[in-house]
Amino acid sequence: MRIVKRTREIPDPLFRRAKDRAAERGIALRQFLTEAIEEKLSSRGTGSKPWMQMVGGLQHLTHETARINRLIEGEFERIENRT
Repeated sequence: MRIVKRTREIPDPLFRRAKDRAAERGIALRQFLTEAIEEKLSSRGTGSKPWMQMVGGLQHLTHETARINRLIEGEFERIENRT
């Protein structure tokens, strides 16, 4: 393990959130930050969020979503025309 100490500036709101999350988990802030960096580095470099990988599995619903949106728009038009 190489120990390197450097000063890095972290925005206050982000620092507080990280500190709170570490406390919730009962771990040191240093450990929390190390895990967060490891997690970020282990992601496949796509820059996408893990939940985004699941979104591709819903692509088959694109046409159904468009159909439902058309129905909703039609109902709103019908309601607006009543007034």
